[in-house]
Amino acid sequence: MPSDLPTAVFKRILLKLSGEALVGPGQFGIHTPTVVSICSQIKEIHQMGVEVAVVVGGGNIFRGMNAAERGMDRVTADNMGMLATVMNSLAMMDTLEQMGIFTRVMSAVKIEAFAEPYIRRRAIRHMEKRRLVILAAGTGNPFFSTDTAAALRAMEIGANLMIKATNVDGVYSADPKKDPNATFFSEMSYMDVLTRELRVMDSTAISLLKDNNIPVRVVDINRAGNLRRVVSGEPVGTLIS
Repeated sequence: MPSDLPTAVFKRILLKLSGEALVGPGQFGIHTPTVVSICSQIKEIHQMGVEVAVVVGGGNIFRGMNAAERGMDRVTADNMGMLATVMNSLAMMDTLEQMGIFTRVMSAVKIEAFAEPYIRRRAIRHMEKRRLVILAAGTGNPFFSTDTAAALRAMEIGANLMIKATNVDGVYSADPKKDPNATFFSEMSYMDVLTRELRVMDSTAISLLKDNNIPVRVVDINRAGNLRRVVSGEPVGTLIS
């Protein structure tokens, strides 16, 4: 671990990234400078000795729910969304490996030409060997969001913390971009999120995290150093526990 980095208080984390986090200043697709910036933060916490697994969404390329609302078969739409997460995962893998981080993409659906199959024990072994794992294709099933996939994988790998990295600096009572009077929450319980119907993540994901007592820290991924601050124990963003 580089001597100028703080000490991590978490051994293993699950980082959930929205697909929209990769868009940058655009409205669609993958913005390479943004991916580089995010991966630089991931490299920083990896160098602190933290074992890192990443789940990334696919909404920057294709959003299954929206397509289903326009008449596409929901299963087909969700399958396309899973493929979008594989594309994002490969883009992140390439960037991380250019930074010197050994990375494995593991897919919940069979796509061996591009990624390893997701096997829980193998994923854990990769992390123990200081490899970073990116877990693609959600749960491998339609009707489940990548937030739910992230919660499930956090449970399976024994993560001490799930970090939900977004384009806002935490959880608010309303969208702060639309409502200037929205209230910021520094801490919330799982039940607060469920009863207030806050859209920080879907209810299935929150329920899984609650039942397995995995805390979530919601932070702004666009602010450099936020991941480092979280894993070193600083009260960044919103804590859901």
